[in-house]
Order: sequence, then C-alpha cells, then structure tokens
Amino acid sequence: MAKKVVATLKVAGKGKEFSKVITMNKSPRTGAYSFKEQIVPNDNIKDAIEGKA
Repeated sequence: MAKKVVATLKVAGKGKEFSKVITMNKSPRTGAYSFKEQIVPNDNIKDAIEGKA
C-alpha cells in the first residue's frame, strides 16, 4: 500500500513536498507499542511528531 501512496504523490509532481512520518505510542494499560503512519507536508513535520496534527 505504501508504494501506491508514493506513486500517487509522484504523479502530481509535488511528491518532494511531502514526507512520511511514523510515530510510536506506548499504551499505558498494556505497555504494548503501536505505530501510526502519516503523510504530511514538509512544513508540518514537527507538528505531526508532537501529535498536534
């Protein structure tokens, strides 16, 4: 599925303006880790990492 997203961004010619951000979250109840993936504009990377977006 990731290949399809990357290919879609490159078709528009603006694929370099976006980045894939992967954040890791630890569940307080079970202690298990989960990962969240987002495709965000390069201007909003810090907000996505901090969890604001």
